[in-house]
Amino acid sequence: MYRKFKADHLFTGTEMLDGNNVLIIKKDGEVEAIIDADTAGDVETFTGIISPGFVNTHCHLELSHMKGLIPEKTGLVDFVYKVVNERHFAEEEILKAIDIAENEMLLNGIVAVGDICNNILTLPQKQKQRVAYYNFIEASGWVPTIAQARFERAVNLYNLFKTTNYKLQTTNVSIVPHAPYSVSDELWKFITPYFNNKVVSIHNQETLFEDEFFLLGTGDLVRMYKLMNIDNSFYKPGKKSSLQTYFSKLLNAASIIIVHNTFISQADIKFVLNNKTDDQQLSFCLCVNANQYIENALPPIKLLLENNCNITLGTDSLASNHSLNLLDEMKTIQNNFPDIPLQTMLQWATLNGAKALQMDTIFGSFENGKKPGVVLIENCLNYDLLPARLGHSGGDLKSSKIKKIV
Repeated sequence: MYRKFKADHLFTGTEMLDGNNVLIIKKDGEVEAIIDADTAGDVETFTGIISPGFVNTHCHLELSHMKGLIPEKTGLVDFVYKVVNERHFAEEEILKAIDIAENEMLLNGIVAVGDICNNILTLPQKQKQRVAYYNFIEASGWVPTIAQARFERAVNLYNLFKTTNYKLQTTNVSIVPHAPYSVSDELWKFITPYFNNKVVSIHNQETLFEDEFFLLGTGDLVRMYKLMNIDNSFYKPGKKSSLQTYFSKLLNAASIIIVHNTFISQADIKFVLNNKTDDQQLSFCLCVNANQYIENALPPIKLLLENNCNITLGTDSLASNHSLNLLDEMKTIQNNFPDIPLQTMLQWATLNGAKALQMDTIFGSFENGKKPGVVLIENCLNYDLLPARLGHSGGDLKSSKIKKIV
C-alpha cells in the first residue's frame, strides 16, 4: 500500500531535512507523510538527496527537432531569424523529436512543464498524459495590420488545446504574447482579455538591444525587422524600458512569468514589484544555458535575489540548449554563482515553479495529498561541509545525476 524512502537528505520543496526523515508515498504516488526514521520500519534507502519532481516553467517542445542546428553565441536576432526560417521539417521527424525530448524530461525528473505552443504538433504527445503541461499559445505580429489575423489564429489554436482531453486541460492553457518587440499595440488589445485569471508568460529583456529599441528606436532589433521584411516605419519609441512599456498590460493575469531577464535592471525589478497587484503571482524564470547559447550572457541572479524575487527555472528549447534538464541549469548557476545554496535552487526547480504555473496543489512539495513525483539527486558532493570550507553554500553538483524514483 505504501512505499517508504530514505536518503542522506530529504528536500521537501522548502527545506532540507537530514537522513533521519522518511518519506511515505502511496502506491499511486500521493504523499502520505514524512516521519522519523526510528518509527518507519522497513524503508528503501538511497544515497543522495530525495526531492519532489522538477517543474520546467519555460520550454519550446515543438522546436525539439532543431537540436544542434543553430550555431551558438550568434545573438538573439540571428537566432530568431534562423528559428523562423529553418524550423520547417517533415511532420514525422518533428513528432519523433518531440517524443524523444519528452522522454528526456521524464528521465531528468521533470513532472510539469510550461510549454510554448505555435502549432498543434505537441498535442499527440501531451495526450499520453505522462507530463503535466501548461500550454502557452503564443501570439505574435509586429505589424498592426495583421493583428486581427494573428489573434484569430491564436484563438483557434487556444480552442483546440482547451477542448482536447488530457490531464488538467480545462485550465492549463492561455494565450500569451511572444515578446514585447513582436506584439503590436493592436494585437495586445485583442489578447489581453484572455489573460484574466490565467498564467501569462512572456520573453523579457533577452538581449541588450531590446531596451535600446524601446527607449530610442535603434539597435539590432531594427536589423531583425529588415531581415524579416517587416515594416517598422510606424513605430515611435516610448522612452521607457521594454518591461516598463508593457507590464501594465499583464495586470489581469493571475500569475505572470517573465522569462530570461538576461538584461533586467534594478529599476525594472523595482518597477514590476511595485506595480503588480497584491494577489498576483510574479515569477522571474531563468534559462541560463539558453542565455549562454544565444547571447553568451547570464542574467543578474544576485540582483533578483537581493530584491526577494520569486525565481523559477526553465530549459528553453533544444534549439537553444544541449539538454532539457533542470539539473544542468542548476550546475551552470552554481558554476557562476557558487554561493547560492543548493536548497535555494531546488526550491526554484520545484515549489516555485509549481506556484508559477498554478499547479502547486499537485506538484512542487512533499505535502499530504500531493502527487509531486519523487527524484533522487546522486553524487552531490560535500553537501554537509560548511560554506567556509567548501567555498560555496552547500553541495557540489559537478558530478551529480538525476534519477526518477516515482
